[in-house]
Amino acid sequence: MAQGKDAEIKRFSKPGDVVTPDRPSREEAEAAVRTLIRWAGDDPTREGLVGTPDRVARSYEEFFAGYDEDPVALLERTFEETDGYDEMVVLRDIRMESHCEHHMVPIIGKAHVAYLPGKRVVGISKLARVLEVYAKRLQIQEKLTAQVANTIQTVLQPRGVAVVIEAAHQCMTTRGIHKPGVTMVTSRMLGAFREDPRTRQEFMAMIGGASPARAVEG
Repeated sequence: MAQGKDAEIKRFSKPGDVVTPDRPSREEAEAAVRTLIRWAGDDPTREGLVGTPDRVARSYEEFFAGYDEDPVALLERTFEETDGYDEMVVLRDIRMESHCEHHMVPIIGKAHVAYLPGKRVVGISKLARVLEVYAKRLQIQEKLTAQVANTIQTVLQPRGVAVVIEAAHQCMTTRGIHKPGVTMVTSRMLGAFREDPRTRQEFMAMIGGASPARAVEG
């Protein structure tokens, strides 16, 4: 029994992550969904809802798959044969789906990620994967933005990193203040992107001029 628990702890002990050795079982998760259905005022045993706990549990496995992945490991395979390329590498308009940690409702938007290579470059899909790993966790947008930028800076050690995220929060658009059409924009600039206005302006021009600003979730 102890060995099984040790394995569970090790599985979720990723660098920089919270260890959750007491993660509930699938059966406990489904029971919790049935409780929520009853609390909402419906009958979890009726035909249309009998399979809902299983479906919700499976959807949560997809929504929060980022807890099972190590974003640092994704960036560890790099390439040094670049023929001296040292200009900006930019991925823009990366589709992003996350969930608000305050209300557990979707955050949907797009991200723009850039870095100035030092001696190494990484496969571009890995940049999008780092975003996805962090997004598929309970989040606030400010933290998500910082995590993506900090991880790229730490692992690749480029001359600079820039991340801008633009997203709509359903905790604000479908509940509470009910303000659809509002987009929250956050940014994290490191190295040359923070220190050199021209580098920052070049990046902003490439992504279409999104205005870095900080807003508060509803």
